[in-house]
Amino acid sequence: MGAEGRVVSLNVSQGGVPKLPVPEARVTQLGMEGDRQAHPDIHGGPERALCFFSADVIAALQAEGHPIAPGTTGENVTIAGLDWGLMAPGSRWRLGAEVEIEVTRPTTPCKTIRGSFREGEFNRIHHAQHPGESRVYARVLREGTVRVGDPVVRLAEA
Repeated sequence: MGAEGRVVSLNVSQGGVPKLPVPEARVTQLGMEGDRQAHPDIHGGPERALCFFSADVIAALQAEGHPIAPGTTGENVTIAGLDWGLMAPGSRWRLGAEVEIEVTRPTTPCKTIRGSFREGEFNRIHHAQHPGESRVYARVLREGTVRVGDPVVRLAEA
C-alpha cells in the first residue's frame, strides 16, 4: 500500500446508518449530494463535509469477527489500497479527475455505529485507542463528481 488508492464505495443516506452505495456522486463544499446527517449539529458542515474510511481496515475488522461493511459506520467514501496512516489532518487528496479534499481530523465513533462491531464495541475504531484505524473527516477544496473506481491520489502539501 502506498500514497494512491481507489474508491471502492460511495455511500449516502437520508440520515443515520448504514449509508448505502451509489455508483457516483456530486461533491460540494457541504458534502455529497443525496446524503444527509441525522444530527447536523455533530456531523456535516464545511469542516466535516465528507467522511472517509479504509476498505483495508474494514477487511481487517471483518477478520476479527466484526459485522462491519462499507457504509455501515457512516463513511461517505471507502478507499482501498491506501496506506491509511497517510490520511492525516492537513493532507490533501484528489478523488478522480475533479474533487480535491483536505483531511481535517479523525472522527470520534459513537453508539449509532455499534451494530458494526462485535459486542457493540464501537470504540474499536477510536483514533486515540487504535491510531491509524479510524475514519476521518475532510473539507472539500474543489467540487466535482466522484465515481466508484476513481483513483485517490495524494497532492503536494500547500
